[in-house]
Amino acid sequence: MAVLSRRGLLAALAMSAAVPGLTQAQGLSDRNIFIIVPFTPGSGPDVLARIVGEELRKRWNQPVIIDNKPGASGNIGAAAAARTEPDGHTILLSVNTFLMNAALSKSLPYDPVKSFAPIVELATGSLVLAVHPSIPVKSTRELIAYAKDKPGQVTYASPGRGTPQHLAMELFKLTAGVDLRHVPYTGSAGAVKDLVGGHVGAMFVPVHTVLPMAAENQVRLLALGSEKRSTLAPDVPTLAEEGVSGFEVDLWYALSAPAGTPKDIIDRYNKVVNEILASPNVRDQFAKQGLVPVGGSPQQLAALIEKDLPRWAKVVKDAGITQE
Repeated sequence: MAVLSRRGLLAALAMSAAVPGLTQAQGLSDRNIFIIVPFTPGSGPDVLARIVGEELRKRWNQPVIIDNKPGASGNIGAAAAARTEPDGHTILLSVNTFLMNAALSKSLPYDPVKSFAPIVELATGSLVLAVHPSIPVKSTRELIAYAKDKPGQVTYASPGRGTPQHLAMELFKLTAGVDLRHVPYTGSAGAVKDLVGGHVGAMFVPVHTVLPMAAENQVRLLALGSEKRSTLAPDVPTLAEEGVSGFEVDLWYALSAPAGTPKDIIDRYNKVVNEILASPNVRDQFAKQGLVPVGGSPQQLAALIEKDLPRWAKVVKDAGITQE
């Protein structure tokens, strides 16, 4: 028995040396797990990371720390995640801004495909086209006609250049053939505040964010940028229903690990996160944030990235968007 124990110990040590931290059942040591969120505390991605992180902590009985690294539309946090040791102790919660930044800049400090190993798509969230009531339109068709009659006079807000809200409106402009003037902000709060105040005329906004304002008639909701209507706003049509076809601009959120992270660790994360996403409690928490859980395999997330990357690159090119 002593010989067998010694052999078992040597095997365990060899495994730990080959791949740092492979000592527990889930393929990690008992060191902290860090989820890097490249946005500020309290933002949508941060809330999502805290929900998933707490569930991960309970299931693995291991400390999970949310590491906010905001700045440069998510580039600072993504670059930091790409540089970490690929041992499974640091993962990245990204939004599809991750890909839009790559389309906008040729000098990113990371590659959205080569620098990361996909784990799982977490959720999607709907964006809705909203206008201030001072814009005399009650439908997307009326907005298109109004904007064509007054080219460049209708302004729209976004949380910044290259954000999903910015590129969603640029795609809308290209698809509908209208000219709206961009007013970029340095975050969502100021942009939404000025939409409500009538300082800008329109904006694509996460549906759950803007619903309370629509209920107070502070903004008017015209159409969703999703394939299907939202359960949060079932009376709001999709852009496709309004005649703007080929348009789908959902926000999507995903977990990735630094490239080189062992496949068994990726698979263990994928398995536990899919279990988390199936939890009724988690699904309820997501719904309060206007999010629909997705899940699936790492290969499905890789396919989504492969599809979306050239799509947004085309929007950036066709709209003539340049990096500041």
